Amino acid sequence: MRNRNDLAQKLEGIDSRGYKAYKSIKGSYDLGDMVLHIDHVQSDPFAPPSHLRAVVPQSVARIPPELFSNPSRRIGLEDYLTRRFHSSARRHEDRRGGTGKSGLLSIDRCGSEILRRTSMVVGEDFVEARFVVGLPARGRRVMAAKAKRMLLESVPEVASEALHYRSIDADEVEDHVQTTENQDLLRSQLEGLELVSFVANGSILPRESGVSDLPLEASRAVPFQSPPELEVSLTLKDGSQISGMGVPEGVSLVVGGGYHGKSTLLRAVQKGVYNHVPGDGREMVVTVDSAMKVRAEDGRSVVSVDIHPFIADLPQKIDTRCFTSENASGSTSQASNIVEALESGSRLLLLDEDTSATNFMIRDVRMQHLVEKSLEPITPFIDRVRELHSVLGVSTMLVLGGSGDYLDIADVVVKMVSYVPRDATSTAREVADRFRSDRRAEVTQPMREVSPRVPLPSSFRLGRRDKVRPKGLHHVRYGRSTIDLSLVEQLVSSSQTNAIAMILTYMAKRYMDGSRSLSEAVDSVLEDVRKNGLDAISPFRGGHPGELALPRKQEICAAVNRYRRLEARQLQP
Repeated sequence: MRNRNDLAQKLEGIDSRGYKAYKSIKGSYDLGDMVLHIDHVQSDPFAPPSHLRAVVPQSVARIPPELFSNPSRRIGLEDYLTRRFHSSARRHEDRRGGTGKSGLLSIDRCGSEILRRTSMVVGEDFVEARFVVGLPARGRRVMAAKAKRMLLESVPEVASEALHYRSIDADEVEDHVQTTENQDLLRSQLEGLELVSFVANGSILPRESGVSDLPLEASRAVPFQSPPELEVSLTLKDGSQISGMGVPEGVSLVVGGGYHGKSTLLRAVQKGVYNHVPGDGREMVVTVDSAMKVRAEDGRSVVSVDIHPFIADLPQKIDTRCFTSENASGSTSQASNIVEALESGSRLLLLDEDTSATNFMIRDVRMQHLVEKSLEPITPFIDRVRELHSVLGVSTMLVLGGSGDYLDIADVVVKMVSYVPRDATSTAREVADRFRSDRRAEVTQPMREVSPRVPLPSSFRLGRRDKVRPKGLHHVRYGRSTIDLSLVEQLVSSSQTNAIAMILTYMAKRYMDGSRSLSEAVDSVLEDVRKNGLDAISPFRGGHPGELALPRKQEICAAVNRYRRLEARQLQP
């Protein structure tokens, strides 16, 4: 293997030459305490940056095996090391005096959530960081001296600061890893306790602002405290107990005045499908991992979805048992989102009245008398929500501020008062008995299992020049069609979107064969990831790109469902 001197000489030999001369440094170099792999060299200083890997042997890193002794702890450790590498890289990068991305030194950026990523790999024998650099240029000419400082000084220093255990705060990394493990452990206990979510006492749920995911500062925040009637205790890894509010299976309502914390609680629950970093405030808020936030989504495309349980007998004889639309309305889009969530295996639906279609959620008694049922194709959600649980085993948590008729069908009612939750279940039942609405249920047929759909391979074929590319957090360009994920609220990282783009290509080649259902195809991909790691979905070899984070099955299905060229056929449930 080539060494430090070889790389230095190569760089000196191409000084001031055209930028493409950097291609000659591609390869692997032993720098002593680490091996530097230069896997991909950018073609231009303005092009996407170069892909590199720093591999440190465990004989040098000396990370204790107990920090990665199981999958939870390994993911927590890799997340922690990625954050350290990112922080150190920011201190060492030098963007001065170059063009384009010159001097960039970065790794996948982590948010509040702890996700399975490709940016860091911890093994029995090594630690591998996957990162990017902007090779320095003046105009489009190689800057060899600056490149030598980057690759032979800055990168090894970052690796030493981030990946050597002697440079790490032992208590801090143990807390990070243990917090990850405890969240997985708490989530695993929910089903046995017939819960769908748990919010620990002392949690800080409000965020710093509407555009920040940082917790509200302690002096202004109200720590969460469970109502005594809903308080449960779960067990942590060390055997100790942690108490908080348990959200039971069934139908749960969150009510209260505006700005009292209803939606804040719901957002914490919907993000509870992920683990969170220590200090986030929500690190002991856990939710069943299949929970799906659903809402109205005017204008989205829908393909072959059976929304008949919610909407039937549309004018012009539109078939809602196999509903297709390029521009769905609020009510038809919300019905489709619910059915698609069920198709993806969701056990918990999360809804907020503010982002729902009013006519989909409720038809009160006055409107029932004014507009007879024969003229109304919608079976409102209020008349299906109990069936979802009793027939399909799917629970619902719903934020309400104006639809009091839901009090008749709720198992639990939580009332938020200045960010303090109170159990209002008994009071709600008294109110429902005292002020009876005399509203009639509008169900004409019983709820049934969702009809699975088979994506047709022809709809995913690409032309010779077509590409599949992510565009930030909210969009994927698949060929000539853009998949809009901006209202898929539980997508939290652009690295997940990067992975979704690759999964679509991977799945189209291997599992969209015209016989597998969408759910089966996605399950097959996730099984490959479980067996072979997230690298399995990448068309690149050598561990790149490093900016992938594992999305849930629900978000992968959501991307397929929003692909406007999708064609699918239904199977009998």
